[in-house]
Amino acid sequence: MILRYDVTRITANGIGVNYQLDGSPEAPVVTLSHSLATDLGMWQPQLAALTARFRVLRYDTRGHGGTDAPPGPYSFTQLADDVHALLEALAIERTHFVGLSMGGMIGQTLALEHPQILHSLVLCDTAAQTPPEAGSLWDERMETARTEGMEVHVEPTIERWFTQPTIDARLGAVDVIRAMIRRTSVAGYVGCGQAIKELDLLERLPDIHLPTLVVVGAEDPGTPVEAARAIQERIAGSELVVIESASHLSNVEQPEAFNRALLGFLKGLPSSQGGPLV
Repeated sequence: MILRYDVTRITANGIGVNYQLDGSPEAPVVTLSHSLATDLGMWQPQLAALTARFRVLRYDTRGHGGTDAPPGPYSFTQLADDVHALLEALAIERTHFVGLSMGGMIGQTLALEHPQILHSLVLCDTAAQTPPEAGSLWDERMETARTEGMEVHVEPTIERWFTQPTIDARLGAVDVIRAMIRRTSVAGYVGCGQAIKELDLLERLPDIHLPTLVVVGAEDPGTPVEAARAIQERIAGSELVVIESASHLSNVEQPEAFNRALLGFLKGLPSSQGGPLV
């Protein structure tokens, strides 16, 4: 099963950005930011639950999906500026921001650089710092993409992103993600990979003063519970939810538990902080 969606493009920060808006124009906005090597379709399991109360903005990150893939390297400041420019282009003054993996790294940067445009922050299966010893791993992944393309990354990535029972039992959902990895542009993968390799936000996190939820799959090997806890401990007042029987794409693997945590957090915010109107 391959997800299809209408392509809507707008120029933001000098590139063409693919996005989709769903839900009532009168509702508070929730912006969803996907992982490396996926696209806005990654958030399909959250769409129905969120659009009941919110207007949902999904977009393809620079180098992914239908968004332009200029030569890299990219940086998280640049990727956050892309979001800021997209919101300005769409005349959205403030939003809740939900980011998973790379999307969570963009969210942290956005909260540090442009906090005035955010009601709240949800950081899922992500990290605030890439250890120096992981640099060679990212170099290897990027070089493999350059020389062999994205196909070689499909199965190793799936094995990191899902638990084996899910890979065995939910072929349709996993195949959707396989297709996203396969069609990610090499330029986008490498450009964003260079940003991830240089990630170093951990000691800046106490400067974030927004309602924040941190979510992580209990079996996530790449951005494990310890990485989520390191974020939660540094953002005052933030909450941590660990989702059982989930690896890296916890929103896809355990959508009911993920949606319960996300909606519980958003619905608990007062209207002054962008909580739902009804």
